[in-house]
Amino acid sequence: MTDTALDGIAAAYHENGWVVLEEGIGEQVLRDLRASVRRISAMEREEVVCEKDSDVVRALHGCHRFDQVCAALVRHPRLVGLAEQLIGDRVYVYQFKVNVKNPQVGQRWPWHQDFAFWSIEDGMPEPHAVNIAINLDEVHELNGPLTVLTGSHRLGIIRAADQPERAAGGDWHEHVSADLTHSVPAERAAELAANHRPAQLLGPAGTISAFHPNLVHWSSDNRSDDRRTVLFVTYNSVRNAPRNVTRPAFLVDRDTTPVTPALSV
Repeated sequence: MTDTALDGIAAAYHENGWVVLEEGIGEQVLRDLRASVRRISAMEREEVVCEKDSDVVRALHGCHRFDQVCAALVRHPRLVGLAEQLIGDRVYVYQFKVNVKNPQVGQRWPWHQDFAFWSIEDGMPEPHAVNIAINLDEVHELNGPLTVLTGSHRLGIIRAADQPERAAGGDWHEHVSADLTHSVPAERAAELAANHRPAQLLGPAGTISAFHPNLVHWSSDNRSDDRRTVLFVTYNSVRNAPRNVTRPAFLVDRDTTPVTPALSV
Protein backbone atom coordinates (compact mmCIF):
# COMPACT_ATOMS: atom_id res chain seq x y z
CA MET A 1 0.00 0.00 0.00
CA THR A 2 1.55 3.32 -1.08
CA ASP A 3 2.02 6.35 1.16
CA THR A 4 -0.42 8.29 -1.01
CA ALA A 5 -3.08 5.59 -0.61
CA LEU A 6 -2.54 5.51 3.16
CA ASP A 7 -2.85 9.29 3.33
CA GLY A 8 -6.20 9.14 1.55
CA ILE A 9 -7.43 6.35 3.80
CA ALA A 10 -6.35 8.29 6.90
CA ALA A 11 -8.11 11.45 5.70
CA ALA A 12 -11.39 9.59 5.17
CA TYR A 13 -11.03 7.82 8.52
CA HIS A 14 -10.44 10.98 10.53
CA GLU A 15 -13.26 12.80 8.74
CA ASN A 16 -15.91 10.09 8.95
CA GLY A 17 -14.73 7.87 11.79
CA TRP A 18 -14.65 4.86 9.47
CA VAL A 19 -13.25 3.71 6.14
CA VAL A 20 -13.60 0.66 3.90
CA LEU A 21 -10.45 -0.26 1.98
CA GLU A 22 -10.51 -1.00 -1.73
CA GLU A 23 -8.03 -3.86 -1.35
CA GLY A 24 -8.96 -6.80 0.87
CA ILE A 25 -7.06 -9.58 2.58
CA GLY A 26 -5.48 -12.32 0.45
CA GLU A 27 -7.42 -15.47 -0.45
CA GLN A 28 -5.02 -17.85 1.28
CA VAL A 29 -5.07 -15.82 4.50
CA LEU A 30 -8.87 -15.75 4.31
CA ARG A 31 -9.07 -19.54 3.90
CA ASP A 32 -6.67 -20.10 6.80
CA LEU A 33 -8.65 -17.76 9.06
CA ARG A 34 -11.94 -19.48 8.25
CA ALA A 35 -10.39 -22.85 9.08
CA SER A 36 -9.11 -21.52 12.42
CA VAL A 37 -12.51 -20.04 13.29
CA ARG A 38 -14.21 -23.38 12.57
CA ARG A 39 -11.66 -25.21 14.71
CA ILE A 40 -11.81 -22.78 17.64
CA SER A 41 -15.62 -22.61 17.56
CA ALA A 42 -15.74 -26.34 18.30
CA MET A 43 -13.61 -25.96 21.43
CA GLU A 44 -14.85 -25.76 24.99
CA ARG A 45 -12.89 -22.89 26.46
CA GLU A 46 -13.66 -19.55 28.11
CA GLU A 47 -12.69 -17.56 25.03
CA VAL A 48 -15.62 -19.10 23.12
CA VAL A 49 -18.82 -17.20 24.00
CA CYS A 50 -22.29 -18.42 23.06
CA GLU A 51 -25.57 -16.64 22.50
CA LYS A 52 -27.70 -16.17 25.62
CA ASP A 53 -29.31 -19.43 26.78
CA SER A 54 -27.90 -21.23 23.75
CA ASP A 55 -24.98 -23.34 22.59
CA VAL A 56 -24.71 -21.33 19.36
CA VAL A 57 -21.33 -19.57 19.14
CA ARG A 58 -21.56 -15.77 19.31
CA ALA A 59 -17.91 -14.71 19.54
CA LEU A 60 -14.33 -15.85 19.95
CA HIS A 61 -11.85 -13.80 21.96
CA GLY A 62 -8.09 -13.53 22.21
CA CYS A 63 -7.46 -16.10 19.48
CA HIS A 64 -4.10 -14.56 18.65
CA ARG A 65 -2.87 -15.78 22.02
CA PHE A 66 -3.22 -19.48 21.19
CA ASP A 67 -3.80 -19.91 17.44
CA GLN A 68 -0.88 -19.61 15.01
CA VAL A 69 -2.97 -18.31 12.11
CA CYS A 70 -4.47 -15.54 14.22
CA ALA A 71 -1.08 -14.75 15.76
CA ALA A 72 0.33 -14.33 12.26
CA LEU A 73 -2.57 -12.13 11.18
CA VAL A 74 -1.94 -9.42 13.79
CA ARG A 75 1.57 -9.04 12.29
CA HIS A 76 0.26 -8.71 8.74
CA PRO A 77 2.14 -5.69 7.33
CA ARG A 78 -0.99 -4.22 5.76
CA LEU A 79 -2.86 -4.26 9.07
CA VAL A 80 0.06 -3.00 11.16
CA GLY A 81 0.88 -0.26 8.65
CA LEU A 82 -2.73 0.84 8.52
CA ALA A 83 -3.03 0.95 12.31
CA GLU A 84 0.19 2.94 12.72
CA GLN A 85 -0.93 5.40 10.05
CA LEU A 86 -4.36 5.95 11.60
CA ILE A 87 -3.09 6.22 15.18
CA GLY A 88 0.21 7.96 14.42
CA ASP A 89 2.29 5.78 16.73
CA ARG A 90 3.71 2.29 17.27
CA VAL A 91 0.96 -0.12 18.23
CA TYR A 92 0.26 -3.33 20.12
CA VAL A 93 -2.73 -5.68 20.06
CA TYR A 94 -5.24 -4.60 22.69
CA GLN A 95 -8.08 -6.92 21.68
CA PHE A 96 -8.75 -9.68 19.18
CA LYS A 97 -12.22 -11.07 18.58
CA VAL A 98 -14.37 -12.79 16.00
CA ASN A 99 -18.08 -11.96 16.02
CA VAL A 100 -20.16 -14.75 14.52
CA LYS A 101 -23.79 -14.30 13.54
CA ASN A 102 -25.15 -17.65 12.54
CA PRO A 103 -28.09 -17.78 10.09
CA GLN A 104 -31.46 -16.89 11.63
CA VAL A 105 -30.16 -17.03 15.23
CA GLY A 106 -27.24 -14.57 15.40
CA GLN A 107 -28.22 -11.82 17.82
CA ARG A 108 -27.76 -8.06 17.60
CA TRP A 109 -25.14 -5.80 19.16
CA PRO A 110 -26.90 -2.73 20.65
CA TRP A 111 -25.85 0.85 19.90
CA HIS A 112 -22.59 1.55 21.70
CA GLN A 113 -19.10 3.03 21.59
CA ASP A 114 -16.15 0.74 22.20
CA PHE A 115 -14.15 3.39 24.04
CA ALA A 116 -16.84 3.57 26.73
CA PHE A 117 -15.86 0.03 27.74
CA TRP A 118 -12.14 0.58 27.37
CA SER A 119 -12.19 3.80 29.35
CA ILE A 120 -14.59 2.80 32.13
CA GLU A 121 -13.64 -0.85 32.54
CA ASP A 122 -9.92 -0.78 31.74
CA GLY A 123 -8.77 2.77 32.36
CA MET A 124 -7.59 3.45 28.80
CA PRO A 125 -6.52 7.12 28.90
CA GLU A 126 -7.49 8.24 25.39
CA PRO A 127 -9.20 6.74 22.31
CA HIS A 128 -5.83 6.42 20.57
CA ALA A 129 -6.72 3.00 19.19
CA VAL A 130 -8.36 1.62 16.07
CA ASN A 131 -10.60 -1.31 15.20
CA ILE A 132 -9.62 -3.09 12.01
CA ALA A 133 -12.29 -5.47 10.72
CA ILE A 134 -12.01 -8.28 8.19
CA ASN A 135 -15.13 -9.87 6.72
CA LEU A 136 -14.71 -13.64 6.82
CA ASP A 137 -18.09 -14.00 5.11
CA GLU A 138 -19.93 -11.71 2.75
CA VAL A 139 -21.66 -8.99 4.76
CA HIS A 140 -24.90 -7.75 3.21
CA GLU A 141 -27.92 -5.75 4.31
CA LEU A 142 -29.85 -8.76 5.62
CA ASN A 143 -27.32 -10.69 7.71
CA GLY A 144 -26.70 -8.16 10.46
CA PRO A 145 -24.12 -5.71 9.09
CA LEU A 146 -22.34 -3.14 11.21
CA THR A 147 -24.16 0.21 11.01
CA VAL A 148 -22.18 3.30 12.01
CA LEU A 149 -23.11 6.95 12.57
CA THR A 150 -20.71 8.93 10.39
CA GLY A 151 -18.74 11.59 12.28
CA SER A 152 -20.06 10.58 15.71
CA HIS A 153 -16.49 9.80 16.82
CA ARG A 154 -15.97 13.53 17.39
CA LEU A 155 -18.69 13.71 20.09
CA GLY A 156 -16.86 11.96 22.94
CA ILE A 157 -18.58 9.37 25.11
CA ILE A 158 -22.35 9.76 24.72
CA ARG A 159 -25.07 9.30 27.30
CA ALA A 160 -28.71 10.29 27.42
CA ALA A 161 -29.45 13.14 29.81
CA ASP A 162 -31.32 10.83 32.18
CA GLN A 163 -28.86 7.94 31.93
CA PRO A 164 -26.73 7.51 35.08
CA GLU A 165 -22.99 7.09 34.70
CA ARG A 166 -22.13 3.41 34.87
CA ALA A 167 -19.35 2.21 37.13
CA ALA A 168 -16.74 -0.35 36.21
CA GLY A 169 -16.96 -3.93 37.34
CA GLY A 170 -19.59 -6.61 37.18
CA ASP A 171 -19.69 -9.72 35.03
CA TRP A 172 -17.51 -9.47 31.92
CA HIS A 173 -20.09 -11.56 30.06
CA GLU A 174 -22.27 -8.44 30.03
CA HIS A 175 -19.62 -6.80 27.84
CA VAL A 176 -19.90 -9.45 25.11
CA SER A 177 -23.63 -10.14 24.99
CA ALA A 178 -26.71 -8.65 23.36
CA ASP A 179 -27.35 -6.86 26.68
CA LEU A 180 -24.33 -4.57 26.73
CA THR A 181 -23.48 -2.74 29.95
CA HIS A 182 -22.29 0.54 28.43
CA SER A 183 -24.72 1.14 25.57
CA VAL A 184 -26.08 4.21 23.83
CA PRO A 185 -29.89 4.36 24.23
CA ALA A 186 -31.69 3.67 20.97
CA GLU A 187 -33.60 6.95 21.31
CA ARG A 188 -30.35 8.88 21.59
CA ALA A 189 -28.89 7.06 18.59
CA ALA A 190 -31.97 7.98 16.56
CA GLU A 191 -31.46 11.64 17.47
CA LEU A 192 -27.80 11.46 16.48
CA ALA A 193 -28.67 9.85 13.14
CA ALA A 194 -30.37 13.08 12.05
CA ASN A 195 -26.97 14.80 11.85
CA HIS A 196 -24.63 11.83 11.56
CA ARG A 197 -25.36 9.80 8.44
CA PRO A 198 -25.91 6.09 9.11
CA ALA A 199 -23.78 3.84 6.92
CA GLN A 200 -23.59 0.07 6.67
CA LEU A 201 -20.14 -1.50 6.36
CA LEU A 202 -20.88 -4.04 3.62
CA GLY A 203 -18.64 -6.08 1.37
CA PRO A 204 -17.57 -9.51 0.18
CA ALA A 205 -15.47 -11.90 2.22
CA GLY A 206 -11.98 -10.48 2.62
CA THR A 207 -13.09 -6.83 2.85
CA ILE A 208 -11.04 -4.75 5.30
CA SER A 209 -12.50 -1.76 7.14
CA ALA A 210 -11.46 0.39 10.07
CA PHE A 211 -13.42 2.45 12.56
CA HIS A 212 -12.72 4.78 15.49
CA PRO A 213 -13.22 3.69 19.14
CA ASN A 214 -15.72 6.52 19.77
CA LEU A 215 -17.82 5.83 16.66
CA VAL A 216 -21.42 5.03 17.58
CA HIS A 217 -22.41 1.72 15.98
CA TRP A 218 -24.65 -1.31 16.21
CA SER A 219 -25.64 -4.41 14.24
CA SER A 220 -29.01 -6.10 13.90
CA ASP A 221 -30.03 -9.74 14.30
CA ASN A 222 -29.16 -12.04 11.43
CA ARG A 223 -32.51 -12.97 9.91
CA SER A 224 -31.02 -14.30 6.68
CA ASP A 225 -29.84 -17.76 5.67
CA ASP A 226 -26.24 -16.51 5.38
CA ARG A 227 -23.69 -16.56 8.20
CA ARG A 228 -22.00 -13.24 9.00
CA THR A 229 -18.55 -13.58 10.53
CA VAL A 230 -16.33 -10.54 11.08
CA LEU A 231 -12.87 -10.62 12.68
CA PHE A 232 -11.69 -7.55 14.62
CA VAL A 233 -8.15 -6.64 15.62
CA THR A 234 -7.94 -3.63 17.92
CA TYR A 235 -4.55 -1.95 17.91
CA ASN A 236 -3.70 0.55 20.64
CA SER A 237 -0.90 3.10 20.87
CA VAL A 238 2.00 1.79 22.95
CA ARG A 239 1.75 5.05 24.93
CA ASN A 240 -1.94 4.58 25.70
CA ALA A 241 -1.97 1.35 27.73
CA PRO A 242 -4.91 0.94 30.16
CA ARG A 243 -4.22 1.79 33.79
CA ASN A 244 -6.67 -0.45 35.64
CA VAL A 245 -7.15 -3.74 33.82
CA THR A 246 -9.18 -6.34 35.70
CA ARG A 247 -10.98 -8.10 32.86
CA PRO A 248 -9.64 -11.43 31.58
CA ALA A 249 -6.46 -11.35 29.49
CA PHE A 250 -8.30 -12.76 26.47
CA LEU A 251 -10.46 -9.61 26.50
CA VAL A 252 -7.67 -7.14 27.30
CA ASP A 253 -4.17 -8.24 26.35
CA ARG A 254 -1.54 -7.24 28.92
CA ASP A 255 1.35 -7.52 26.46
CA THR A 256 2.04 -3.98 25.22
CA THR A 257 5.10 -4.92 23.19
CA PRO A 258 5.01 -3.07 19.85
CA VAL A 259 3.93 -5.31 16.97
CA THR A 260 6.68 -6.04 14.48
CA PRO A 261 5.23 -6.50 10.98
CA ALA A 262 5.94 -9.80 9.31
CA LEU A 263 8.42 -9.67 6.45
CA SER A 264 6.08 -11.65 4.21
CA VAL A 265 2.55 -13.09 4.22
